[in-house]
Amino acid sequence: MARILGLMILLAAVVYGIWPYYSVLRLSMALEKTDPVALAPLVDLPAIQSHYKARIGSHVSGFVPNGDSESDKVIGWLANNLKQLGDAALDQAITLDWVRANLDGAARRASGQGGSTLLTATDFAFFESWDRFVIRVGKLGDAPTFVILKLEDGEWRVTDITS
Repeated sequence: MARILGLMILLAAVVYGIWPYYSVLRLSMALEKTDPVALAPLVDLPAIQSHYKARIGSHVSGFVPNGDSESDKVIGWLANNLKQLGDAALDQAITLDWVRANLDGAARRASGQGGSTLLTATDFAFFESWDRFVIRVGKLGDAPTFVILKLEDGEWRVTDITS
């Protein structure tokens, strides 16, 4: 009986360890579809918006990047208009289409070629805690994009994207 219980615990640990990697595969497959609604169950849009609000609110002037990636353009636009438009600007800028463009752009930059998927461009993916999983798209020295997944309501969802 103890042996069966031990095997069941081991099996549960292995399944739990594989679970977020399966979510990364689902995310990569959803990005290949043209419909942004395919991303909806895998993305916590209010959490992403909240993380950007916190970063921009605390570092508006020093946070504006000089790059020309999609996320850099959005952040620059938000920083310039945040005082006038407030949170509505953020809600209009960070959408499922923005998430798709940001992740696709990160995959293309990481691989240096078109047609790359998020899965093939991922250089590192591992647990940061029991309910937080970090994906690094691109090599560490090449200005990678970090995608944070969090376990919410029994699903791994993207809750933050940083470049």
